[in-house]
Amino acid sequence: MPSHSSPQPASPYPFEAWTATSGDLAQRRAPLAVPPVTRAAELVASGAADAVPIVIDPADRRQPWVGQGAAITDSAASLIWGAMSAEQRHDLLTELFDPVSGAGFNMVRVPIGSTDFNEQEYYTYDDLPFGEHDAALSRFRLGTGDPGAPDATGDLKSIVPVLREILAINPGVKVVASPWSAPAWMKNTGHLTLGGHLRFGEWTGNGFDPMKDSFEGVYARYFVRYIDEMARYGIPIWALTVQNEPANASPWPAMIWTHEQMAAFGADYLRPALDATHPEVKLFFLDDNTHTLTHPLADDVTPRQAASFDGIAVHTYESTYGNLFNATRSFPNWSVMMSERRCMMRDSVEDASHIMFGVSSTWLIRNGMGMITLWNLALDERGLPNRAGSTGRRGVVTIEHTSGKVQRNLEYFMLRNLGQDVPAGSVVIGSSSHSPDGYTGGLTSVAFLAPDGSISAIIYNPTGAAITARVAISGRGDEWQLVDVPTWGTVTLRKSFAPLNLAEVPADDDFPLNPSPDHFHGDRAPGRA
Repeated sequence: MPSHSSPQPASPYPFEAWTATSGDLAQRRAPLAVPPVTRAAELVASGAADAVPIVIDPADRRQPWVGQGAAITDSAASLIWGAMSAEQRHDLLTELFDPVSGAGFNMVRVPIGSTDFNEQEYYTYDDLPFGEHDAALSRFRLGTGDPGAPDATGDLKSIVPVLREILAINPGVKVVASPWSAPAWMKNTGHLTLGGHLRFGEWTGNGFDPMKDSFEGVYARYFVRYIDEMARYGIPIWALTVQNEPANASPWPAMIWTHEQMAAFGADYLRPALDATHPEVKLFFLDDNTHTLTHPLADDVTPRQAASFDGIAVHTYESTYGNLFNATRSFPNWSVMMSERRCMMRDSVEDASHIMFGVSSTWLIRNGMGMITLWNLALDERGLPNRAGSTGRRGVVTIEHTSGKVQRNLEYFMLRNLGQDVPAGSVVIGSSSHSPDGYTGGLTSVAFLAPDGSISAIIYNPTGAAITARVAISGRGDEWQLVDVPTWGTVTLRKSFAPLNLAEVPADDDFPLNPSPDHFHGDRAPGRA
């Protein structure tokens, strides 16, 4: 780096910090010396004029930034609750969710019933033999036993106690809930797995009251009952999605919805049921890969129906990210959430970095996304537990199932960059990008403006060689700061009017991974065929 000898302009920000994270995690949010301010003439004189410009523009204000986190599945919760000692568990959850001295995660996604990532047998909250009905939901229960007890079942075995410990650490955590399947007796197939659909247009009570007697009305009340029961355990539900991956008839709990069916159910049944009981709960459309958004969503969803939804949730396992605009240009008032993505243990450094740093934490946020929940918060060294038999997948952290030891993955660092460096209540602001998609071309960035005027930014290098950037803030004139952005890695910067969270990442424990055999089920990195 060039030397700097001229007088330095006074910074308006009393607190400033920069970190670097390389894609191979040789640097793990490594603290950097704050780069001195350099004038354009000095850049030329020192030979640094070719450094890539990144200009942050606080006047270009975009969507609110809500937050980030990951899913507390039965698999993740069973490891956190069952494989760790109470001390290990508390230390990890404090590290992840403490907003003052930890990573600042402030969102979790939880399943309404079972997923493929289940330690227990598949379940819903009202399981009956096909042909029996429970229109009154009189047999609804989250599980049996006391939360966390050895003999507890369902959500009470691990999910509820883990959520309660998280909320004790950070009461501001937002809980997003998604079903993989309705109870089997509500479906045309009579099975939880392999898709099937709700028994649309059928009746299950004594009469023709749409909210009381139709299968649609009963299922809407099933959501409400779930919210009520979770509240009994001190767990507020912030948002719902109608269905996880409604286009995926998978061999684990699954249910199929077309866009039109989802819009009608949300507008005519679920939103009215929520408005009568929990009007503050948000409702998100889709919760699937963007490959389903093949045409303007306004062709499938009427304005009246769209008004029942607060936003759209997307997964990013398919490289069809640009399809997102078929939704956001149809309904620009909708919020955007990335509700699911993961990496594989065998992903290359390049592929994992493009997934997490390139698409997830820069390109999507630059194009309207305001929140992230990755897939499993934790999996073990094999990518388990998994009721469907898939291994090799990676959680945000890896927990050795026999010892409770912890290793932190690239997903962790992506989320921590946002959680530790972006204050709550920030909005996304303009910043330079030299990449059209977040994973090709040159440097890309995303920036945020806090309520007090503080600025945060993340710069990603999607190439196999370090790149020097020169960073400036619009309105500060000819003031540049030079920084090297590592291979497949990020630099974060914070310029703040308030004291900063400077907590460093704990060291990983040492244990071997064992991802074989892998079952990919179509997982792919950006740009890969």
